[in-house]
Amino acid sequence: MSIGIPLAPHASYRWVILLIATLAQTAACFFVQGIGAIAVYVQADMGLSALQIGALVSAAQLVPLIGLLIAGELLDRFSERLVVGLGTLLVGIALSVAMLAESYWAMLLILIIVGAGYSTAQPGGSKSVAAWFDKSQRGFAMGIRQAGLPLGGALAALVLPLVAVTWGWRASFLVGGMVAIFGAMVFMLFYRAPAGPVKRPSAGRLGDVLLSRLAMIREPAMKQIMASGISLISVQYGILVFTVLYLHSRLQMDVLQAATLLFVAQAAGVAGRIALAAWSDRCRSRYFPVMVCMVASIVGLFVLIWLPLQSQLWLGALMAWLGFFGFGWYGPWVAYVAESAPVDKTGFVLGLAMAINQVAIVSVPPLLGWMLDMSGSFLPGWSLLLAMTLVGFWVTRKNAPDARSRGI
Repeated sequence: MSIGIPLAPHASYRWVILLIATLAQTAACFFVQGIGAIAVYVQADMGLSALQIGALVSAAQLVPLIGLLIAGELLDRFSERLVVGLGTLLVGIALSVAMLAESYWAMLLILIIVGAGYSTAQPGGSKSVAAWFDKSQRGFAMGIRQAGLPLGGALAALVLPLVAVTWGWRASFLVGGMVAIFGAMVFMLFYRAPAGPVKRPSAGRLGDVLLSRLAMIREPAMKQIMASGISLISVQYGILVFTVLYLHSRLQMDVLQAATLLFVAQAAGVAGRIALAAWSDRCRSRYFPVMVCMVASIVGLFVLIWLPLQSQLWLGALMAWLGFFGFGWYGPWVAYVAESAPVDKTGFVLGLAMAINQVAIVSVPPLLGWMLDMSGSFLPGWSLLLAMTLVGFWVTRKNAPDARSRGI
């Protein structure tokens, strides 16, 4: 189906690619990033512990531990249109089915299937943008594309609680599924590869190729990528999953009001991903803005833990700060990863870096939930995130190699 779009579109078509890649990212992560906003309703209705709520979030992130590596390699072999489109479609179908789940374990299983489709969205959209934009605009474009993740979470923070209040929390799963299916259809209809030859890796058994390429993890640039990625993604998901529960429990704040503050953090994250990535286009080192985000996240977590937060104005400002830096870091970070990779291995390197982050995404929410169950306080969990970020900054305190001149 051509729908009037040329097979070898003009360079200006890159803005259409950026739009649909951002839309696909927003649609794929809409529910996955927004489940924390309805966690209170799910917990109350099903009688779940904080650990079980954390495990629900981790379930959708479990398959990407391996799925991101496989998706990255598939992206280097096949069209982004096929890999991203079908993966996002799987997310939509699985979420639509999830509303029928009667037990906690059935819901966990379905969210694991969601994670299999979700594995394609992150590296696929990033590779699409990297292929269409040169280095002078890549950070800015990547920041806009990566803003789709907090944008999806921000919209979900507004929409899903209202759906849960009006029709029940199960209807939120159906809404998330419909959004994902819409994003998948738009991407498959409008995506086109850039003009010119496409460099594909040499053929080989997928398993053997994956094992051989894992040697990239020993490269100096990957050590910087891992240290910053694991610490900052832990902060991001800690804020994402437990902010509403924290504000509802500590300040006795209404759930919808707490969800609004989570929206503030997500919206600030959208701005952060674009602004920080655009700034990285003009920095001598693409990695420097990531270091700034680590310092800013440390400051924000310290304030969250130790200072009284009675003023709504100050609380809103703090959530905006944590959102801007605690979510915004991903824009320049993923641009740095893309530029560190050999041209024919961009998909795999993106998948590898994101798969390493998945270790924290899968493990941190249940760990924070377990610490909350054991202590009855959020202080140990927030302190853990602060300590992880301090360690991550210490590991990466030396200047990272410039990906513009040195690749993995």
